[in-house]
Amino acid sequence: MEKKTNILLIYTGGTIGMVKDYQSGALKAFNFEKLMENIPELNQLDCSVTSVSFEAPIDSSNMDTSHWVSMATLIERHYNEYHGFVVLHGSDTMSYTGSALSYMLEHLSKPVIFTGSQLPIGDLRTDAKENLITSIQLAALRENNEAVIQEVCLYFEYKLYRANRTTKINAEHFEAFASLNYPSLVTSGVHLNVNHAFLFRKKKSEKLKVHKRMDNNVAILKLFPGLNQAVLQSVLNTPSLKALVLETYGAGNAPTEDWLINDLKEAIAQGLHIVNVTQCSGGSVLMGQYETSQQLQKLQVINGKDITTEAAITKLMFLLGSDVSHQRFKTIFETSLRGEMG
Repeated sequence: MEKKTNILLIYTGGTIGMVKDYQSGALKAFNFEKLMENIPELNQLDCSVTSVSFEAPIDSSNMDTSHWVSMATLIERHYNEYHGFVVLHGSDTMSYTGSALSYMLEHLSKPVIFTGSQLPIGDLRTDAKENLITSIQLAALRENNEAVIQEVCLYFEYKLYRANRTTKINAEHFEAFASLNYPSLVTSGVHLNVNHAFLFRKKKSEKLKVHKRMDNNVAILKLFPGLNQAVLQSVLNTPSLKALVLETYGAGNAPTEDWLINDLKEAIAQGLHIVNVTQCSGGSVLMGQYETSQQLQKLQVINGKDITTEAAITKLMFLLGSDVSHQRFKTIFETSLRGEMG
């Protein structure tokens, strides 16, 4: 007989963990030790749930690389004790954290599912209970004595997505996230419909390897009509800058102004890694398709293909922290490591 599935719930902060003080109307942090008491529905789940909280829960707007390391370390520490992990996180930067953790947790063979909510758990119309309960169910899904989900995911409003494919698209709707370049992995209806063909599977039976060095000497520059040379140079000349995500137009297009091309060329010659990512919500960079991207291609700008900005910036932090050689950097970035790009 298969033993009961153990799930670790990690609360980092965010709206989902807030309850309303009905006397003052203020929101305060939820006591997760009283989880079963506050959400009795969890007792119906056929798994054991243990919770651990950050000592000081944080708003996800304050999330940084040190918090990602804390999460990765918690998962590493408890990896052999639990069958799956659910991380409760504020929705604002959840796609960044989910993307970062996907790189940091190499050879993952268990689910790490991020979720949160738009309304606090104690609110009358909250989306928190459904998101939390289904995330735990998904983390506990097993077939042939192994986890169905073996990657870092994000669950919100009846859909499970690969975390490094997501973007937050709405601050008010319950459907806060989208994965425009990759299908959802599971749809939650009367049944949980698993899209098995799109699940990520590691190629080797290697043990979990946790990477804890993330180099944040990176930046994002979004192109816009009227961008001037002074602004571009102020970004390119940022002290210690090692990599730049350049959000271009459409399929990877940029102005053909001589000063723009020359400044980018010089920055690359001095060792800056520049990644071409489209600022469109969906679609892919196709460098060389138009004259306005041919020059970027000639400069050997890294092709971001259909990667999200969130997955691109965290991938740069990860690769820079992993001491990838300058010669191999472009090739490795353009290779899908955790299913983050097509």
